[in-house]
Amino acid sequence: MGGHHAASGAAAWVAVASTGPYTLGWYPLDATGIVIGGMATAGTALVCDWDHRSSTVAHALPPLSNLIAVGIENASGGHRQGTHSVLGAAFFVLLAALAGRIQLQTDWGLLSVGAGLLCMFMINIAAKALKLFPKYGWISNWIFALAMAGLVTWFAPHQWSWLPVSMLTGVLVHIVGDMITTGGVPLLWPLVAKPPKFLRKLPLIRDIWKANGAFSIPLLGRAGSRREWLVLIPVSAYAMVGMFSAALGVAKGHFPAAVAFGTALARRLLGVGV
Repeated sequence: MGGHHAASGAAAWVAVASTGPYTLGWYPLDATGIVIGGMATAGTALVCDWDHRSSTVAHALPPLSNLIAVGIENASGGHRQGTHSVLGAAFFVLLAALAGRIQLQTDWGLLSVGAGLLCMFMINIAAKALKLFPKYGWISNWIFALAMAGLVTWFAPHQWSWLPVSMLTGVLVHIVGDMITTGGVPLLWPLVAKPPKFLRKLPLIRDIWKANGAFSIPLLGRAGSRREWLVLIPVSAYAMVGMFSAALGVAKGHFPAAVAFGTALARRLLGVGV
């Protein structure tokens, strides 16, 4: 389910990028990187479902996201095909790496335009999945997206090397999440390795190696099952605590600068001290 994928992506990013208690700290970043990366990874954990023209991702930024969904659906062979494979994961990580290299020199300094636009999509996708937007309509989606693009491009860490890591984390979380449901995923796409007929009759084998060639370890049962909800409650709580702690760190770090900027702006507008 979309919201669960997003929550899992954010939780995975907190575990990977934070160095606080109960985290892995494999790719340590500052508080800003944790907050922005967590929002982005909540979105990257949904990009695999951009292969379905009716998915949450497809309706994130209409009509552009709808057109992209149709293209990905045609190129990947349909839903839960190419984008849910090792090759699909490699493609998305390469896309993130290339986006991070698109930069623009301006009077305000070097802006990471490509990374900002990609993060705009990812954060907007996550917000859509978490039902922060109305079910219908698109104006609010674009207003939020453009605001996020500006903020991310301006305030994000100068090193965008974490963007491919965010993409890899989110995509892996999504693929693993789908693999532990009964549907499974075609990890070896475009190769389709179907089990021999005699193996399809064995109870354990037929659940793990599907007749259509997909692989599954159905620990959670069907998507949206009660087991899935029970697992995602602590996962979501972990993500919320980690993101909130990082957000507090960002607020403390930027508060003095924000106050100084606000004071200078007020004086200029009021003509005081000019």
